[in-house]
Amino acid sequence: MEYLGLIEFNWTLVMQMVTVLFLFVILKKFFFEKVHNFVEARANAVKESFDNAESVNRMAADKLEEYNKKIAGLEGEGREIVQKAKLKADDQARRILDEAREKADELMARTQSELERERAKALSEMKGEVAMLALLAAEKIIEKDLEMTGQDVFIDQVIEQVGNSTWQN
Repeated sequence: MEYLGLIEFNWTLVMQMVTVLFLFVILKKFFFEKVHNFVEARANAVKESFDNAESVNRMAADKLEEYNKKIAGLEGEGREIVQKAKLKADDQARRILDEAREKADELMARTQSELERERAKALSEMKGEVAMLALLAAEKIIEKDLEMTGQDVFIDQVIEQVGNSTWQN
């Protein structure tokens, strides 16, 4: 066997080349183009997915920031509502205390006037009893019956003089 060369030029080689070229054209027309379009579509879909994910992330970040602002605003409103409620409660407590003081003052004034009336009534009753006792004593001393009607002015003067000097508070 004799080796002429690595590649021999003959019709078999030409047919193999034509077959490879024919297969290349057929594959390029029907297969490579479809694979290329599929790969490109897939690349575009992946790129769009990344873009969509990025825009969704931006929107989520914006929403988060918006919600944080709302929460901060609500916290401020909550503090303001609590402050207003506290002021309202303080005001109501002050009004209740004022009303209680007024009622206590009214009660004290009524009690004071009642005491004054009772004192005057007791003093009047005491004057009457003292006058009666004085008349009884004078009657015993003189042994005669004195009349009450003519002696009222005299008895009031005596009781007034005696009352001012001994029964003062």
